[in-house]
Amino acid sequence: MKIAEPLQIAIDEFSKLPSIGKKTAQRLAIYILKKEKDEVDSFVNAVKDLKTKLRFCSRCFNLSVGELCEICVSGKRDHTLLCVVEEASDVIAIEKTNEFHGGYHVLGGVLSPLSGIGPDDLKIKELVKRFENEEFKEIILALNPDTEGETTILYLAKLLKPLGVKISRIARGLPVGGDLEFADEATIGRAVLGRIEI
Repeated sequence: MKIAEPLQIAIDEFSKLPSIGKKTAQRLAIYILKKEKDEVDSFVNAVKDLKTKLRFCSRCFNLSVGELCEICVSGKRDHTLLCVVEEASDVIAIEKTNEFHGGYHVLGGVLSPLSGIGPDDLKIKELVKRFENEEFKEIILALNPDTEGETTILYLAKLLKPLGVKISRIARGLPVGGDLEFADEATIGRAVLGRIEI
């Protein structure tokens, strides 16, 4: 049976989203089809607003409504602490913890030579340029502990150390509620090496 063209177009568009296969795309399209027009209009406007009302902060490249994001303009943040992350979604994740009260710098990805992503493809020059106008006492590298993240951490540490600032990275190891028995050797090893005094 041939699917009606408008439905097929919607399925094709939904399936372009990350982690959305054809079956999930079809369920989403049919779900929207069953909704009231005003609910669909509200959804469409919310998606449009993502492109028209949001931008990237000109200082840290976090998501923002204005020229600078709320974190960059906040007088309650310790702007001498700078957390370097891969994507704006990482800022959201860290902010949800309510444990970090410094500033951020979003790289927009990580170094990946196999994918053709080098230093010029990321916001690394902009990070170094921030040292001209801002004073930092610590740079925290909060990148994913995979091959690309580790490569980026090593590159940034080598680049930033000569600027005379403390460079640290987020701890790695066992998750809260994790079980030693089921953790892999690398994770246990990192947890032992990254131990802290209590």
